[in-house]
Amino acid sequence: MIIAIGSDLCNIERIRNSLERWGDRFENRVFTDTERAKAASRPFTKAGTLAKRFAAKEAFSKAVGTGFKRGVFMKDIGVVNARSGAPTLALSGGAAARLAAITPAGHEAVVHLTLTDDHPWAQAFIVIEARKL
Repeated sequence: MIIAIGSDLCNIERIRNSLERWGDRFENRVFTDTERAKAASRPFTKAGTLAKRFAAKEAFSKAVGTGFKRGVFMKDIGVVNARSGAPTLALSGGAAARLAAITPAGHEAVVHLTLTDDHPWAQAFIVIEARKL
């Protein structure tokens, strides 16, 4: 059963401007080591790569109903790739706790994530499914 959905649209130029203005300070505050490494491997599309991940963080925070409050922080939400290459989330701290709190007893949460971009926009959709154990 679907227990939550979330979406976000992020302007790539806004992320590019933040990178130019704040540099590593911005990246270290918002993105995980894995996300920064992925973006660094794509120097011509770094801002777009980070914008999609920023949108995923926002979409997840909307799906779980907290935004970035009540212990859910941006760095607790990391976009990683499954072996197939499909994007998914690695959650820690308050983000993992909030997901556990909204998952019905006797179920496990499965997070589905899709990312896309078409300059100047990056977009993410999250569907959180509860699967019976």
